[in-house]
Amino acid sequence: MKMIHTADWQLGKPFARFPPDVRSALNEARLDAIDRIAAVAAGTGSNHVVVAGDVFDNVDPGDRIVGQAVSRMERAPVTWWLMPGNHDHSRAGGLWSRVRRLAPANVRIVDTPEAVEMEEGAWLLPAPLEHRKTVLDPTAAMVDMATPPGSLRIGLAHGSITEFGATGESSNIIPPDRARSAGLDYLALGDWHGFLAVGDRTAYSGTPETDRFGRDEPGACVSVDARAGDAPVFERVETGRFRWLSRRWELATVEDRERELGALRDEGRLSDVLLSLRLGGVASLAQRVAIMATIEGRVAHELRHLDLDAEGFIAKPTVEDVARIDVQGALAAASTTLQELADGGGVNSHVASAALERLYVEAMRYDAEAAR
Repeated sequence: MKMIHTADWQLGKPFARFPPDVRSALNEARLDAIDRIAAVAAGTGSNHVVVAGDVFDNVDPGDRIVGQAVSRMERAPVTWWLMPGNHDHSRAGGLWSRVRRLAPANVRIVDTPEAVEMEEGAWLLPAPLEHRKTVLDPTAAMVDMATPPGSLRIGLAHGSITEFGATGESSNIIPPDRARSAGLDYLALGDWHGFLAVGDRTAYSGTPETDRFGRDEPGACVSVDARAGDAPVFERVETGRFRWLSRRWELATVEDRERELGALRDEGRLSDVLLSLRLGGVASLAQRVAIMATIEGRVAHELRHLDLDAEGFIAKPTVEDVARIDVQGALAAASTTLQELADGGGVNSHVASAALERLYVEAMRYDAEAAR
């Protein structure tokens, strides 16, 4: 049986720290990912899509999000198998009751830990979560889920085979040998937002649309070709639109900036990139002003979003820089004092450097206006 394994859609994620236009684009992309997953299913000849938890970001995502999700799945000629995860855990009369009322025939909700026949000879063994956190292994019941002899057994679970660096009390922990102990031909997992194979019969699909910095790869799903008794063949297939990139640029000149910017453009359309950018290095005052003008005045508007940290990018004014600040009287004395403080490297050097840069920018602006 060929199928698509996906998880962690987290539809309705608020992205609260972003401006409204960015929030809207990110949320729409998550809904669009349903269409892209359907296209992957069609391209691979898959009749089923299993979603290993966290279809929604919370237990009350709003009517539009639920309606959009159901509508998009209804259009695709595949069967969608949706399982509650920790973000959208199952509870009586809650979210999944609403989804079930709206769901067309090709959308199946597996919110009880019971084996269900997907098609002749293939069974799905789900481990839905009833709480956000549990100290119990959610997959333990799979061992005793009976299926006809020779059947294909597909496990579906949401939790951590490792804690992925988390601290505190362990929750939703799944043993790494669960596929073997439960006689599974494939175990489809959700919770970890990047693709991860665990042995030859278990994998995390990752999220279809990346949602945080720290993962440079686009979102993806997994195409699975499973046969009863044999190790499945599975591979990661990209589905994501937006890329969340983290970069550090060491700069001294405008040429350095252009080199780094060229490399960034080679990675994809800037309008589809959210960039967390840290700047480092030492430049003359004129070079730093030119570099920052381009990054803040042009590149920031080409990107979908820019998180910029320029604290480590230091200006060291040259004699020529200061000479260009053609001021008299008190301002001239101030520029000299600021340069001395900036060069001194003391506790106020950073503030002095920033103030001198501002004075430089204003002086250049005044000269430009006077020349008109």
